[in-house]
Amino acid sequence: SISVGAFARKLMASKRLSKLVAQCNRNADDEDEKVIEKNNCASKGSSISVTDNRTGKTVEMDIKNGVVNAKEFGKLKTANSSVGLRVYDPGYTNTASATSSITYIDGPNGVLTYRGYPIEELATKSNFMEVSYLLMYGELPNKDQLSVFEARVMKHTYIHEDVAEMMKSFRYDAHPMGMLITALSALGTVHPEANPALSGQDVYSDIAVRNKQIFRAIGSVGTIAAFAYRIRQGRPYVYPSHQKLSYCENFLYMIDRYSNSNYAPNAELAKALDVLFILHADHELNCSTAAMRHLASSGVDVYTSLAGAAGALYGPRHGGANEAVLRMLESIGDKSNIPSFIDKVKKRQVRLMGFGHRVYKNYDPRAKIVRKVADKVFNILGREPLIEVAEALEKAALSDPYFIKRKLYPNVDFYSGLIYKALGFPTDFFPVLFAIPRTVGWLSHWNEFLDDKENRIVRPRQVYTGSKTRPFVPMHLRSDQTDTATNDKLQYSMSSESKRRFAGSVNP
Repeated sequence: SISVGAFARKLMASKRLSKLVAQCNRNADDEDEKVIEKNNCASKGSSISVTDNRTGKTVEMDIKNGVVNAKEFGKLKTANSSVGLRVYDPGYTNTASATSSITYIDGPNGVLTYRGYPIEELATKSNFMEVSYLLMYGELPNKDQLSVFEARVMKHTYIHEDVAEMMKSFRYDAHPMGMLITALSALGTVHPEANPALSGQDVYSDIAVRNKQIFRAIGSVGTIAAFAYRIRQGRPYVYPSHQKLSYCENFLYMIDRYSNSNYAPNAELAKALDVLFILHADHELNCSTAAMRHLASSGVDVYTSLAGAAGALYGPRHGGANEAVLRMLESIGDKSNIPSFIDKVKKRQVRLMGFGHRVYKNYDPRAKIVRKVADKVFNILGREPLIEVAEALEKAALSDPYFIKRKLYPNVDFYSGLIYKALGFPTDFFPVLFAIPRTVGWLSHWNEFLDDKENRIVRPRQVYTGSKTRPFVPMHLRSDQTDTATNDKLQYSMSSESKRRFAGSVNP
């Protein structure tokens, strides 16, 4: 026999043992499931599953290099739809449109590399021609390779005389970027053998032909820029030097020489420009580089593609950023005005130019290098007055919680404009100084695109928000009444001269 108390204690112990055994079994099952899940992941690879809540359909998409194939979303469609789901991404803020091995940017950590080499090392240990070779062909050149590359580029600093003569027809106050873009496009007309529309779509399959355009474009852009500068100054052209000068020395020679054919620019200033050219040579798929690839996808000649890319760079939201910084500093005027300026920025009454970057969420690595270059230039030419304002503004912004929270750090444009101003370049010439080295980046992406087996003509999709299909209305059935909104669409400005001219009883 057993007492009631003893029986109860025995029963409770038995239940505890059962729970413990069950828990052990569950743990074992969980471990088994984790092993199975791990093995499944290993066999399937990285992927995501997307379920369409409209239909309940699930599509599994492979993840490769951190991206999924956008076409996979097209598999998700409703029963009555002939078109599948598409991804809407204005400005391509989270869309990869190409694979590339040229430039790598780690925005959050402020990292920039060309072909795997940190920009800091290239800026301090290399030169623009060597970096150009690296960007174009993927590896640093040996001594002989660099010598051949540099010689061929410098040979093509002599542009076709028809283009040089054409540039003389520009007005004295024509914007230098307008001249550059026009001349780049004109190069395609004087070299028909390199035009796919005239010489066949596979003309660039010949590596020798392709390389010749690379050498010619890099060599020509510096000369075109120098000629545009001389036109603005009302001075005759200076052709490339007979001396053995570096790329940047030759550029300064063409814009600065008077009558002495043995003139040699200051070597340290030429080196400063060389470093700036390295920093601006490429920056992944920015607006102008994307434009270069976009145009190249149509099969148009390389010079038209370069002109289009330069046109994108011409825009103040891209290539004109350092000019905007300079105008901002000029508007501030003095260090004493910085607190009130900062206050206006916080109230969104004015914009803080030269701070922050769409890609970098940390200090732009190029900005630190530019700051050192600025000191060298100022030591030779004198301290640019606006540098005091720039330094005080940088210090104020970097210590203010408002800007720290938003991760607004100086970018490459903040000091580069001051350097160009100290070097004596007109403000509207700044984008040209950007376009010269960026031509190398554009050509590198063009060269890569031509060899990419996945390249296709670029044809983005749209989200149509217009009217549904409707019948055509003959003129006599349309309303004679026009609303204010319609009239506003036809507004335009008329000069006083035109008003006078058309005030007559009949048209002039």
